[in-house]
Amino acid sequence: MVNTTLVTHFLLLGFAEDSKMQTLCAVLFLLMYLVALMSNLLIVTVLTLDSQLQTPMYFFLKNLSLLDVSLVSVPVPKFILNSLTHNNSISIPGCAFQLLFITSFTGSDIFILTAMSYDRYVAICCPLHYEVIMTGQACMLMAGASWAIGGLFGALYTAGTFSGPFCGSNVIPEFFCNIPSLLKISCSDTLLAVSPSLGIGLCLGLSCCVCIGLSYVHILSAVLRIPSRKSQSKAFSTCLPHLVVFSLFIISAVMVYLRKPADAPPVIDRLPSVIYTVLPPILNPAIYTLRNSDMKRGLRRLLPALPVHCV
Repeated sequence: MVNTTLVTHFLLLGFAEDSKMQTLCAVLFLLMYLVALMSNLLIVTVLTLDSQLQTPMYFFLKNLSLLDVSLVSVPVPKFILNSLTHNNSISIPGCAFQLLFITSFTGSDIFILTAMSYDRYVAICCPLHYEVIMTGQACMLMAGASWAIGGLFGALYTAGTFSGPFCGSNVIPEFFCNIPSLLKISCSDTLLAVSPSLGIGLCLGLSCCVCIGLSYVHILSAVLRIPSRKSQSKAFSTCLPHLVVFSLFIISAVMVYLRKPADAPPVIDRLPSVIYTVLPPILNPAIYTLRNSDMKRGLRRLLPALPVHCV
């Protein structure tokens, strides 16, 4: 006989069952969260206050940092609280809000990264037309569309996923609520409800990947034609970090959302969810600042007392 016990709340599996290990996980995640929060907010502050960094590239970077702060702030504080209180429970509305914000910020992240690749394409392949194409209005439009489309997909996914009741096991084998795990324990044919938004999301996601791929094919071709090694190195230094960030984000997202959920996967199988939600917000500030002389100078202007070798 099929178990039709309705689910009234969910249990997030996390990374440990022992209370001491849960506390240790909470401390580690708190440290990572603070690093991600402070580094990204520092970038936003520098890019907002420094008049010399008001260019399209840094405008999109500021949006990326805001999205990183937003994305990491959705699942991590809840996980830290659950680990410290040794209570893995999350309510259905709480899970719905997690899913809404995570999918929204993920979608917006991908579109912002696509806009950043287009900005680099125009800057390197069409430098004479850069100021005409990448106007302030065009940048605002692309950024606004990225946030709006991400929010729309988040709402569609969440509405479809929570369109029916859940029954059977209430365990989610991640440290946050995600679509595959919720679809597995849904009583109704929820897949039909999320299929249209899932199909559209996959198409747009693949379109973004294709656009970024084509942009970098043209960028690579243009850079290799530059006679100066110094100019080539400078062009690569502005493009390579973006490509690394995008590849890391996409690969980890695919591993989280396209992997078949298990009832109790080993801890190592839950690591992609950490890479997807926590690692990019930590790495992005380092990737975009350590190899960027303009950002280093901006940090020095904002923090004049900071020793030069620290930035």
